[in-house]
Amino acid sequence: MSDHSPGGGARAHRLSDFDFALPPELIAQHPTPERSASRLLDGRAPQPEDRIFRELPGLLRAGDLLVFNDTRVLKARIFGEKASGGRLELLIERVLGSAVDGPGNEVVAHMRVSKKPPPGSTVRMAGGRCAGGFDATLLGRWPDAHGPLFRFALHGPAHESPWELMERHGHMPLPPYIVRRQGSGHDPDAAQDSQRYQSVFARTPGAVAAPTAALHFDAHVLAALAARGVECAGVTLHVGAGTFQPVKTENLAEHQMHSEWYQVPPATLAALGRCRQRGARVVAVGTTTVRTLESWARTGQTTGDTSIFITPGFRFQVVDVLLTNFHLPRSTLLMLVSAFAGHAQVMGLYRHAIAQRYRFFSYGDAMLLERPRGAP
Repeated sequence: MSDHSPGGGARAHRLSDFDFALPPELIAQHPTPERSASRLLDGRAPQPEDRIFRELPGLLRAGDLLVFNDTRVLKARIFGEKASGGRLELLIERVLGSAVDGPGNEVVAHMRVSKKPPPGSTVRMAGGRCAGGFDATLLGRWPDAHGPLFRFALHGPAHESPWELMERHGHMPLPPYIVRRQGSGHDPDAAQDSQRYQSVFARTPGAVAAPTAALHFDAHVLAALAARGVECAGVTLHVGAGTFQPVKTENLAEHQMHSEWYQVPPATLAALGRCRQRGARVVAVGTTTVRTLESWARTGQTTGDTSIFITPGFRFQVVDVLLTNFHLPRSTLLMLVSAFAGHAQVMGLYRHAIAQRYRFFSYGDAMLLERPRGAP
């Protein structure tokens, strides 16, 4: 089954339909001092309302089911050098291994380097094993000889797992539009990012980018949601670096969507059933939660990889309300949001957000949307 919208929805709009001019000063470089102090654009009605995120519980109904993504961001960005001394950077996307045997020492990673070393080469990461870091042997491309990623075997002291090596030597993989330049020429993470680029829901390690709509929640908001009678449940989708992959084709049907691993646990399936039985709404926290729930609805698979591409015309089966951040121009995430709430409505909300100086992207503000009645 194709992941493109049924009925030709992927061809109804073109890439240029999702473009907009964003003043660079509106790209948030740091989080707000308090998570729930971010602004919230209520875009459910024809006329938008400017709110604060901590007002969210009052905008939901008793019995609604709030579904969040519990993925945890890895310190997956690691700097190293080739044997020749040339600089190299890895962004570890996935640890290979089975759930039964546990992870081995092999990983899949993006590699940034001026000249790629040949397979079989060993590179020194974080100074190399002799200097307290670890070595990495390039095994080849992944998933095949023409794949976009690279497979490495990691060799650390005391047989440390890839998870442990990343935790000890890695940096938070901040998005490319967050720039923290220092003397090294790198864009390193700051101390606050270790905490603030994780959501309060983060439990299952595996992401290289945060599910950013969840970053606004704190203990105060969660307590208010519980008092309101809103039920909560979790899914997992390990956000990959492909979430920042630009769409290069004007014809959306020609875009190759990246793949990400997801899981919908039995407890969440039960919560979804109870929600439908009481006639309440499913409120998705972020586009990753939407992709997870709608992938499950289309395939029946509770665990697996998804490359679902949601564009206007898509037939939503699960999600009724969406909480989301503001996304990049011409991005697949903006296309998903437009599919959910309507292209004209969303682009109008973006114009309002820019005029009212909302903060954009990962550390930016949020927007609340509801699927129009009678929409596919």
